[in-house]
Amino acid sequence: MFWPMLAIVLGFLGIAVLGVLGIRVSLEAQRLGRQVAHTAQRIGEAAEELERAATDLARTGESLR
Repeated sequence: MFWPMLAIVLGFLGIAVLGVLGIRVSLEAQRLGRQVAHTAQRIGEAAEELERAATDLARTGESLR
């Protein structure tokens, strides 16, 4: 009777550990998604700023040399 009970307890603990790890993976994936979205927003802002600077430079007719 001892071995079947031990197998049940170990199986339950294994499932619990997998559940906890699954939750951690989910939280980290959400955090990574937020970081990617933030970085994409910053890249978009930098591209807009570069476009404005290039437009201003073209309007004045100056050269970078």
